[in-house]
Amino acid sequence: MRYGVDERRKSLCVRVGRVEIGGGAPIVVQSMTNTDTADAEATARQVWALARAGSELVRITVNTAEAAREVPRIRERLDQWGCEVPLVGDFHFNGHKLLTQFPACAEVLAKYRINPGNVGHGSKRDSQFAVMIETACRYGKPVRIGVNWGSLDPQLLARLMDENARRPQPLSAAAVTREALVTSALESAEQAVRLGLPRDRIVLSCKVSGVQDLIAVYRELARRCDYPLHLGLTEAGMGTKGIVASSAALAVLLQEGIGDTIRISLTPEPGGDRTQEVVVAQELLQTMGLRAFAPQVVACPGCGRTTSTFFQSLAQSVQRYLRTQMPTWRSRYPGVENLTVAVMGCVVNGPGESKHANIGISLPGTGEVPVAPVYVDGVKTVTLKGERIAEEFQAIIDQYVATHYGAAGTPTAEAAPAGEPAGAPR
Repeated sequence: MRYGVDERRKSLCVRVGRVEIGGGAPIVVQSMTNTDTADAEATARQVWALARAGSELVRITVNTAEAAREVPRIRERLDQWGCEVPLVGDFHFNGHKLLTQFPACAEVLAKYRINPGNVGHGSKRDSQFAVMIETACRYGKPVRIGVNWGSLDPQLLARLMDENARRPQPLSAAAVTREALVTSALESAEQAVRLGLPRDRIVLSCKVSGVQDLIAVYRELARRCDYPLHLGLTEAGMGTKGIVASSAALAVLLQEGIGDTIRISLTPEPGGDRTQEVVVAQELLQTMGLRAFAPQVVACPGCGRTTSTFFQSLAQSVQRYLRTQMPTWRSRYPGVENLTVAVMGCVVNGPGESKHANIGISLPGTGEVPVAPVYVDGVKTVTLKGERIAEEFQAIIDQYVATHYGAAGTPTAEAAPAGEPAGAPR
């Protein structure tokens, strides 16, 4: 069944700390650290940065005894900084041992992520899976059962391939593999329920790296269960390729009402900013009209009428400023995330687009009079000119936010988020 953005697929509601996934709750943005979790300080700082950027859940790798031992310290450090974002533990291969040997780790994590293909093979698989589920039951934790294309249970895949070979008209290997992903998720969920995990503590995912495969898998998964679904194109890649591929896949599913939480799995450039994946996830949801996270900047692409680069620089600086301010504005000015700002480069569409935005500026194009009319809620209020257009336009934005969304006073770029303690990462 296709639901569309105005009618979400009905799913169970799973609580992860203070965050709700599914059950009609807003689609949740999450991310994952790439630090060594055994380095508690570095991991806590990256979690803080991701949460500050807007990640509502943050997943951390728990793969060694050293990492598991540091998880409580990471949680304690975040609490000291006033950062309440729930932590999700990512377990592969040895999760059953780590959760057993480090009960403090098991207790402070808000959710466990288990990959059915990596919990053990043969006779060990069921017992090791059971240990992890029983631990989740003991501490009242939800679990994401996350199947991955690259680590699919080989025994399950072999079984389905054998069954397919006996069909009068066998399916393609790709179709059988897609079915194996869905079957692995559903059978593992059923096993978890039999072990005592309530159905409203289960989230499912089936991640692949191909756009069309991901769409097909999640359509089938959505058709066959009511568990909340975590969406993400795994190994999406770097830069524009990763952004485009992830957006192409997730947009189709979200448009069909499928998906309760998302992650954009981007490969960062060396030394790159990990928070980019959070920004992309937010912008995808906001562009589709599903949620609002930060004021949006409308800007023209430029043409032969706009040989000056000033409007490009202004659009970039305005967008950067708005996003930088959001940790402050989010608590001080409720609703500011719905603000729209237009930065246009010439007279063709400039005045019209500026009037449609809450605040708009129409900069002079090539050969035009060097003045820039500013429109506030569709009404021309002032014409800027000279060397301080950027500063004066930013002041207009600040004043609009202060007077339309909350208490009087103009926030500044240096202002700290409400409740941010001294010494917290910036």
